[in-house]
Amino acid sequence: MYEDIRPYDDAGTVAALKRASNNRMLEPISAFLFPGKDPDILRNTLNTIQGVDDFQTRVMYPAVRSILGKTTRGLTSEGLGYFAGGRCYTMLSSHRDIVLDSAFIQYLFKDNGLPLSEIAVGDNLLYNHFLEDLMRSNRMIKVVRSTNPREVYETSCNLSAYIRMRLHDDLPASVWISHRNGRTKDGCDTTEQGLLKMLSLSGSVDFAENMKALNLMPVAVSYEIESCAIKKAYEVYVKKKSGIYVKRPGEDLESIVTGIVQQKGRVHVAFCKPITDEELAYCASFDKNERFRRLAAIIDDRILSAWRIWPTQIAAAELLRGQQPSDKSASERFERYLKEELNTLPRPFDRRAIREQLLRIYATPVFRREMQSAR
Repeated sequence: MYEDIRPYDDAGTVAALKRASNNRMLEPISAFLFPGKDPDILRNTLNTIQGVDDFQTRVMYPAVRSILGKTTRGLTSEGLGYFAGGRCYTMLSSHRDIVLDSAFIQYLFKDNGLPLSEIAVGDNLLYNHFLEDLMRSNRMIKVVRSTNPREVYETSCNLSAYIRMRLHDDLPASVWISHRNGRTKDGCDTTEQGLLKMLSLSGSVDFAENMKALNLMPVAVSYEIESCAIKKAYEVYVKKKSGIYVKRPGEDLESIVTGIVQQKGRVHVAFCKPITDEELAYCASFDKNERFRRLAAIIDDRILSAWRIWPTQIAAAELLRGQQPSDKSASERFERYLKEELNTLPRPFDRRAIREQLLRIYATPVFRREMQSAR
């Protein structure tokens, strides 16, 4: 059951990694993750993997550790105690990087002796067999996207039922899923009500009991240097100007690679207090659509409260407001970063407009936190 969307089991992982070991992409991946080592070492490792946990221990954990060492100034976390005793949750997470948001969370689990979660990933990222083999060997659930309304409903019901089953079967697992469709492009982390409605499809009629069974946990993932920031700023700029942004072939893969190799500064993951029975009862007191809106607002408030505000974000907010910098050296570093990012764009383009959009990606969490404090 659920064979078309669930992660590969041990046998499926062994077969998939043998296929992946012969792909031409393996050499550049090996060169970045394990510089100076013969790519045949990684190839031979993939050919001798015994199952899902073996893959995590021998390949994924060292790979993410390598990425952290090369591209970050450290990974910190809070709230891991919620997972004590094998408790499992549907983690509704802010989403800034295609691969690394969930990869860093898996790393934290592994590093702290906690069971790994499963990860919901859109099938738009699984557009070749190599990527699908790697991702589904890496505990990833395939989220089927469609524009056909009937197919959307059917696949949504299937995904909802699978997530609910994983939380409560004989060997339960937490599930990570973005709190909205795709990465946050404008710096504003808000939960889509449609996602919550999708999760509810497989549950009981009673709203509070339905959502309670999902063990909802908001998660805030924040980067000091925004992942693929200039790409996001340019996409938002084009959308505002023309009303639509059409991705180039291979653009998602380009964003995956960029997110992995670029510098990220410090990274913080906050596992927030799970949604309580009292909060669900409060939401249930409203009509059908309003109850989902209220629940989304509670999740957003948790994520925003736990968000780590970095010097880059403060500098961006001050620049947008025309204020004197509170930290001159941090502001000067950020100005240099802005210039370097803008210089990567092809010409012609409206440099001033894209610069402002880039600033807003960083500054929006600061502005939203101020509004939250004023309530």
